[in-house]
Amino acid sequence: MSVAVVLRAHGVGELLTAVPALRALRRGGLGVVLAAPPELSDLALLTGAVEGLLPTSGLDEFMWNGRRPDLAVNMHGRGPKSHHLLMDARPRRLWAFANPAMPRLKGPSWHEHEHEVERWCRLVRWYGSRADPDDLMLPVPLCPNPAPGAVVIHPGGRDAARRWPPGRFAEVARAMAAEGLRPVVTGTRRERPMALLVAAQAGLLPRSVLAGRTTLRELCALVSGAGLVVSADTGVANLATAYGTPSVVVFGPGSPARWGPPADRPRHRALSRGTDPRSVTVEEVVAAGRAVLSVPVP
Repeated sequence: MSVAVVLRAHGVGELLTAVPALRALRRGGLGVVLAAPPELSDLALLTGAVEGLLPTSGLDEFMWNGRRPDLAVNMHGRGPKSHHLLMDARPRRLWAFANPAMPRLKGPSWHEHEHEVERWCRLVRWYGSRADPDDLMLPVPLCPNPAPGAVVIHPGGRDAARRWPPGRFAEVARAMAAEGLRPVVTGTRRERPMALLVAAQAGLLPRSVLAGRTTLRELCALVSGAGLVVSADTGVANLATAYGTPSVVVFGPGSPARWGPPADRPRHRALSRGTDPRSVTVEEVVAAGRAVLSVPVP
């Protein structure tokens, strides 16, 4: 089988938006090796599109030590640095977006405001692969779900500018609990103090805080079986899309047009009031949560 090394050295959300394009490569008979952060290994394998992961925490750490790949695909960005790194692996072919700094490279043009799912599908289509942007769903991992049916409140995220204030997440959690739902607060180990604060302000018991206590596979199981996910623009929102779990996502400064759930899915609601997520109110989020919960399961 021909080998394709694919560079996508970003986080959970970035990996999930590339899934349809990765699956297109796999259906084309390629064995895909994904260059991505090592903590994404289980998620990458769960997609069914990836055979192995090359641990890469950033462009400065990318190094291809395998045999010469038949194909290198740049799903990291528009280059030129990422293009050059892949070319250092001496692939027989390189699939990448055109860049003025590399005039000899033939590829599609980069559209700045394009949705990330469509961006990478368009890239592989340009080279002849058949990619379906709706091919986003993930299988449920074979591991215990720590809180079936819960409302997942996820206040964290890598980019502080995209976070909604923790106190507002607490108000949403309190409102959901008052309606007989069971909120749990998720996040990384580093985000656990913030998650504990959200839970305390919402009047939740400490055992409702799952931040720092779940693996990525367990988080997938949790989201797949959740009643609702409420988060900022971060990877958990993309997990909700991948499992068809009702979700409300607070955006700013990122754009739902580039990172949000598909517009034709009524069980997902993206809220944006410009570049500042704080412009979105608690009342809007609670109302959106009620709305997506009322949508019948297809």
